[in-house]
Amino acid sequence: MRDIDAMKNLVDKLNKARYTYEQENFEIMSNKEYDALYDELLNLEKTTGIVLSNSPTQNVGYEVVSGLKTKKHSEPMLSCDKTKSVDDLIDFCGNHECRISLKLDGLTVVLVYENGILSEAITRGDGITGEIVTHNAKMFCNVPQQISFKGRLVMRGEAIITYSDFEKINSSLPAGTKTYENPRNLVSATVRSYDNSVAKKRHVRWICFKLVSAEGLDFDSFENSMDKQLDWISSLGFEQVMSLSTNDYSVKDAVKIYDDKLKDKKSDIYDMPSDGLVVIYNDLKYGKSLGSTAKFPRDSIAFKWKDDVVDTVLRDIDWN
Repeated sequence: MRDIDAMKNLVDKLNKARYTYEQENFEIMSNKEYDALYDELLNLEKTTGIVLSNSPTQNVGYEVVSGLKTKKHSEPMLSCDKTKSVDDLIDFCGNHECRISLKLDGLTVVLVYENGILSEAITRGDGITGEIVTHNAKMFCNVPQQISFKGRLVMRGEAIITYSDFEKINSSLPAGTKTYENPRNLVSATVRSYDNSVAKKRHVRWICFKLVSAEGLDFDSFENSMDKQLDWISSLGFEQVMSLSTNDYSVKDAVKIYDDKLKDKKSDIYDMPSDGLVVIYNDLKYGKSLGSTAKFPRDSIAFKWKDDVVDTVLRDIDWN
């Protein structure tokens, strides 16, 4: 994790230096300093086997596809059952340890890596068949182009555009142009666009919330813990969704923490588009043993924030 943080820091410094030199015509560091940092980053990439998508060592060309092809998912992608009651969450957890995670409001995308390289990206679609958007996933700002794990790796995550990036995109539109309605609709259109330069410009992030499979590894490889499973995902260079454990917090306290954080402009999740929380059993084998209904997985449940209620005054009616 320390190496990945160092790499992110180097990538930020180098990209900023390159941008100011190429776009603003002034230098914030000498060529010697730039080269030293570049070599340090290159060395870290070789030792860790991880290459971040926005690394200056990479020159990924833009790609335009003529149409999006579709593909069936290896297993159906079901939506969670939903509730607006904290008591329902408490009943769901019972005596089991659960992860309470932020439910991001974007577009679910499955990423597949083979031999350490991003080989495929598929949208959720109807849950059975999704659209292939690999050309755009290669432009997600935080997705590694290369990872140290060489087996086949399949993960689910949410592609999002943060509120601050959303506002920047709208403010940059020409005068008189209709603005985009919300980050969710914008990221959906962006990830499904034919030209992947659009995804690059709009700063799309992908945040992992589930490991579907990792070749040669099973539940015991992660001590039967979803926490350890996702920590492993993080060690490969992927961003994971924020989660709290019911071993550390009561359900009510966890819900309040999220509620407070989403209202606090200084919090780490304030900028994230979210429409609720997801509660899932940390015990991987137990969750798997529960199976699913025709519509919902039984190992998880979604908590939706309550709707805002306001008074509306009816002032007049025109009859015709």
